[in-house]
Amino acid sequence: MSRPTGRVLTLLELLQSGGTRTVAELADRLGVEGRTVRRYVAQLVDLGVAVESVRGRHGGYRLAPGYRLPPLMLGDDEALAVLLGLVAGRRTGLTTTERAANETASAKIRRVLPRHLVRRLDILLEALHFTDRPGEFATPDAGTLLTLADAVRHRRPVTLRYTDRDGRTAERTLHAYGIVAHAGRWYVTGEDARIGENRTLRLDRVTTARALPGSFPAPSGPGPAERVLSGFATAAYRHEVALRIHGTVERIRARLPASVAVLDEADGSHTAERWRRVELRVERLDWLPPVLASLDRPFVVERPDALRDLVAAFADRLASYARGT
Repeated sequence: MSRPTGRVLTLLELLQSGGTRTVAELADRLGVEGRTVRRYVAQLVDLGVAVESVRGRHGGYRLAPGYRLPPLMLGDDEALAVLLGLVAGRRTGLTTTERAANETASAKIRRVLPRHLVRRLDILLEALHFTDRPGEFATPDAGTLLTLADAVRHRRPVTLRYTDRDGRTAERTLHAYGIVAHAGRWYVTGEDARIGENRTLRLDRVTTARALPGSFPAPSGPGPAERVLSGFATAAYRHEVALRIHGTVERIRARLPASVAVLDEADGSHTAERWRRVELRVERLDWLPPVLASLDRPFVVERPDALRDLVAAFADRLASYARGT
């Protein structure tokens, strides 16, 4: 699809959302000039879409009252892709709706599909298995998600009402850099305008979101996904762990990913076998000895002492199992 065609379709979506849209607003959303918006409107009119021009101070364009677009038509492959997306989204938590809304959307699509395609879909779902059980995930509010997406796109500050993990609720002003889906949850990452520090917030803990006037400059440095992962690795937890592991970056990362550990990669070589410093912040230490053993590489525990004791105890248990005692 060419970019002009895509923008015409985006214009139609904006008009479908209701109300009157000014030329300046449409130009900003589409990233074009005002005369280009008028040309796109003319193309919609040529296609039979009832677009009205509204004059006056608050004028612009809107769809004619009572106008409805033809029913959505999907090809077989498109319908199958949508239904499988709903199934996968429900199982992984990457959906912005309650379970009932997800299921009613699936039912509506199935009702308009040809019988032969429904049968093929049912056969596929019967044959499809997952390696994990479906989780119960807290889903973000769709309106909140869309408000934040608009703020990211136009670099506008947003005020959020947020409840932290300790149950404290407060208003925050965020310069949102991006929205990230990770491990069945949605996050927004950006700079807390009050303290000038980066923050990563769970979207299911945001109760309200409202865009504010003004704008902020585009951030430099890592992208949103990398910011979220590094934020997990450096978050405040009960234990601060420091290790030295002899191995390649790839091998260490296979057991201690970026969402868990900060790894010294200063030499720029991911394939060289050498001693590398690894730091973690964790709530519990008991899962670390088996992970370190699975690396099958030399390592040194610098801190805390409690981890050294757990590693020694784990080694003793393995030795006793090997002896059959």
